[in-house]
Amino acid sequence: MNLKHLHYFWSVARTGSVAAAAERLSLTPQTVSAQIKLLEDALGTPLFQPAGRGLQLTEAGRLALGYVDEIFALSDALKTNLSRQQGAPSVPFRVGISDAVPKNIAYRILAPVTAQGATRQQSGSVRLICHEGKLDQLLAELALHRLDMVVADRPLPSDVRVRGFNHKLGESDVAFFATPSLAKLCKKFPACLEQIALLMPGEDSSMRSRLEQWLETQRLAPRVVGEFDDGALMKAFGQAGCGIFPAAAVNSHEVETQYGVKEIGRTSAVREAFYAITGERRITHPAVLMVTEAARESLFSN
Repeated sequence: MNLKHLHYFWSVARTGSVAAAAERLSLTPQTVSAQIKLLEDALGTPLFQPAGRGLQLTEAGRLALGYVDEIFALSDALKTNLSRQQGAPSVPFRVGISDAVPKNIAYRILAPVTAQGATRQQSGSVRLICHEGKLDQLLAELALHRLDMVVADRPLPSDVRVRGFNHKLGESDVAFFATPSLAKLCKKFPACLEQIALLMPGEDSSMRSRLEQWLETQRLAPRVVGEFDDGALMKAFGQAGCGIFPAAAVNSHEVETQYGVKEIGRTSAVREAFYAITGERRITHPAVLMVTEAARESLFSN
């Protein structure tokens, strides 16, 4: 058994068929099948079973896949650390950012990586590479080892067939913001939300359903005049005076400064949490360790 056998096994497990894996690996299906058979013989158990036109993992195969993911993660960490010691150029740190995560929050989570890179003159620093998108798309990239980490506003969904592990970074109260002129109408929070123009995050945001439940328990019925998948666009409409909008309270100062608005109140009954999702249970990537520790000890310490 060697890493080549494990790589072929991993490719078949992720694509669901020998033919698809062979095409991706630029090999013949016969070669891939033979290597899988050698691995199964070495382990003494079948790893796949037929499923329609493809294959699915056996119970032993699912167990093996978990170990293989960790083996590859450790292999990547080994290469990263050794390359640093050898004075190699900057090491790429590929991060997927869910589009539901406010950009200011994403920046503050990842800032320790860029801060370190700015102060280090020697080679071997981290080069941050960010990709934004829908959570399910980013998780698929994580499964293919094209990303080292995904930053999200929710844990890994239970219905997503991707092996990943949640590392909670922290959580924050939710605050409400308005332009100075609109804020004058909100002298008593949260009662002032009744029948006022309100901008809401889209359905992809984990905050959305909790906000609706909280408004219902408070017996408040604001006029929802806009829904936005893009939090920055929602804040831009709020900046223009189109309505009050919610945002994570941990980012209150930045929101007020950037958009020229005022916080009119906040609630601890609605909390917005943030997660780092990785392919490894035990974090070994140095940059992932850096951002998770910094977020817990500084950004979300309160």
